[in-house]
Amino acid sequence: MKKSRNRTNWIVMTLIVLGTIVVLFPLYMTVTIALKNPEQMRQSIFAFPADIQWSNFSKAIEMTGFFRALGNSTLVTTATVMLTLLTNSLVAYAIARNMNHKFFKGLYFYFVSAMFIPFQIIMLPVVKLTSGLHMTNLVGLIFLHTVYGLAFNIFIYVAYIRSIPMALEEAAKVDGATTWGTFWRIIFPLLAPMSATVGILTCLSTYNDFLLPLIMISDQRQYTLPLVQYIFQGQFNTDFNLAFASYLMAMLPMIIIYIFAQKWIINGVTQGSIKA
Repeated sequence: MKKSRNRTNWIVMTLIVLGTIVVLFPLYMTVTIALKNPEQMRQSIFAFPADIQWSNFSKAIEMTGFFRALGNSTLVTTATVMLTLLTNSLVAYAIARNMNHKFFKGLYFYFVSAMFIPFQIIMLPVVKLTSGLHMTNLVGLIFLHTVYGLAFNIFIYVAYIRSIPMALEEAAKVDGATTWGTFWRIIFPLLAPMSATVGILTCLSTYNDFLLPLIMISDQRQYTLPLVQYIFQGQFNTDFNLAFASYLMAMLPMIIIYIFAQKWIINGVTQGSIKA
């Protein structure tokens, strides 16, 4: 039995090491390519550069208008996260507390079913609709990101809210609290772990999204970071050194956020699965 346990431990450790290599190797390649010039890449693409080309970063910033695009991405991401937390939790609360009614139960399945519809199917209708409503801008982008995250967020919020005892709300009503006051003073604070998970996942998906801004935004002054990275893709060649330098700078904010917020993601998902 001890031999079997040791064999299992070695298998698990081997898988962990392989997984770590799979994750870290692309990051290593990104860093090394970003710090090289084309001549160094021709000599060896895997070796770390002896002569580091820090100028790649300044050139990438100048070519992409990096800080303006970063401001656009920050605006869209922040507004989407705030709007998502406020609206999606309210909708989920209304559904969770009225699941006995056919209307709300049907509404729940209607929202959840949207998770199985690929974005490519509705892409062209969305472009036509937003163009007709004059929403091909950052405001329209914020609105659509909030709407597209609704299905998944409703799914996890409803399961979590239904695990909260009704006795808390009944006690609040006895004390004279309205439904609105009960939600904001009692339910919403209790949703903190799940709201943190929703907020972080929404932040990552919105910040890194490329397809939706591509089909919506035509004004280059409103381009987000994923869009400006496209400038390095030429018809006949690609400037990989400057492109990877720009990719690194674009990745850095989300890496920092994820490092500090990963415990909230794990705790939120774990609590949601247990309570559901």
